[in-house]
Parts: sequence; C-alpha cells; structure tokens
Amino acid sequence: MTALGFLYPGHSAEDDYPRIEMLLDSDIRLALIHTDIGEDAHRVDALLEMGSAGRLAAKVEELRLAGADAVVWACTSGSFVFGWEGAHEQVRNLARAAGMPASSTSFAFAHAVRELGATRVSIAATYPEDVAEHFTAFLKASGTEVVGMRGSGIITAAEVGTWGRDEVLALARGGDHPDAQAVLLPDTALHTAAYIRDLEAELGKPVLTANQVTVWEALRLADRRANCPALGQLFTREPIVQVK
Repeated sequence: MTALGFLYPGHSAEDDYPRIEMLLDSDIRLALIHTDIGEDAHRVDALLEMGSAGRLAAKVEELRLAGADAVVWACTSGSFVFGWEGAHEQVRNLARAAGMPASSTSFAFAHAVRELGATRVSIAATYPEDVAEHFTAFLKASGTEVVGMRGSGIITAAEVGTWGRDEVLALARGGDHPDAQAVLLPDTALHTAAYIRDLEAELGKPVLTANQVTVWEALRLADRRANCPALGQLFTREPIVQVK
C-alpha cells in the first residue's frame, strides 16, 4: 500500500480526495490532514500567513501517524503567493519538518503542464484578478506561457466550495483561450473531481484542476502512476503502470 499525505487548509472541497481515492480503485490511500486556515480570504497577506512554515509544521506529526510516504501542501494560492523561489523554500521547509518528500499544488500544476507536453495554457481562476496574477507569474517562472487569464473575484474558499457542476463548467469556458493547449482551474477549494471528463469534453482539450493535480503530484513523489481516465488526460499518460 502507498499512503499519500495532504495538508489541506480548512474545509471546502476536501471530499474530492475520497472521491479520487475511490476512482483510483487501488492500494493507494489518500490521507487528508486539515491545517488551520486562519483568515479565509483570497488576499495576499492572508494567504502568506495561511501557508507559513509554522502552520504547516504544526500538522506533520499527524502525517507521520497516517503513515504517509510523501506530502503535498494542497493549496495553490497559499503556495504561489510566495513566488517561485519562496514556494521552493516552503516545500523544502515542509520536507525537513515532515521527514518525507514534499511539494505543493502550485508545483503540481507546473509539473502536470510539462507532463502533458503543453507550453501554452489559460487560467480560469476563482480568485480576484490580483491574486490570479501571482499564479500567472509563477507559471511563467516555470517556463509556461500563459495566453489567457480570468479571475472571478471570489474572496473566500467557503464560497468557492459551494459551486457545483454548472458553475465549474462556466468558469472553465470563460477562462479558455483558443491558443491554450490546456486550461487550468487553480483552487483546491473548488469541487472538480466529479467533472473532469465533462470539462475536457466541453473544451476539447486537457483540463487541469487543483485537487486532481495535487493527487497526481503526490503519486509522482511516491514514484507511482495510475491509469484513471475518469481523472482526465493527465491520468492516462504513458508509461502507464497499473497499480491494482
């Protein structure tokens, strides 16, 4: 069995993780540990505090007790707001504190874009545009061209967590761009695990969503792969290693 650990801020779309575990249908277990979200606000100062080393380190003992082999900070905005170098330092600190390989959702997006062979992407964000611009800068630092970006002005993760299929599809459609080879939905507070195939069918291209890429990144850290078409094109890349 492979146990993958996730530090997830607060409570919004955490039920995506048991859904993904069920879809993987294997010996992979997803251990979700909630961190203190602090102030629920898509605002740079609040996000920097939410992703601070102390808040993440406070939960690493629970990760060890869960038997995790790797950990991902399951928060996009609470990682990219630190910038490219700062986000590296964040996961280095987490890896040292936890004693296991570590990453974050922001790096998961950068690595997943590369896995798909995409060089041009568009962003369909729930955040206010000033916060979404930090994600654009992060992706550009990773070597990805951002050809379109749309923010939605949503301030709280709690509100994002109430969105259903229709709102998610509308968000993706609004953030698509004809030159984009993939569309990114960067918020782990957004429920997407049940809609990925619908999103890709609607847009006719790969769609990367925050909780999807977070799990994929944890699998990458643990040197595991899974073939799971229900989780989109990212989970059908070669070489496929069946894990059942």
